[in-house]
Amino acid sequence: MQQNFDIGFAKRLETAAAARQARLVSFKPKPAQTAPHPIDTAAQRAAQLEQVREQRAQAKAAKRDAAADAIAAAALAEADREAVALEAKRGARRERKALSTAEAKAKRDARYAARKARR
Repeated sequence: MQQNFDIGFAKRLETAAAARQARLVSFKPKPAQTAPHPIDTAAQRAAQLEQVREQRAQAKAAKRDAAADAIAAAALAEADREAVALEAKRGARRERKALSTAEAKAKRDARYAARKARR
């Protein structure tokens, strides 16, 4: 099986033209594939913006609640300190009153004993 390698000039030109056409076909733009559903970028951006706003609002509310809790805790601690101080003051007054009552009783007993001693 011997092949005939005697190719003519016209055949070479025809082959070169076919190769050129094949290369040109590879450079032609392919038809665009459309998405199954259209992408609405404006709606996506709006949804993302709404989500960010919601997160920021939640963070702001949490910060505000934390500040309110801190203020309430400080007020409660101050009220506890005042209650302790008031109780200490009342205890000191009771103590003084008990001492003055005891002193008054001692004076009264001394006067009674002095009266008895005079008789």
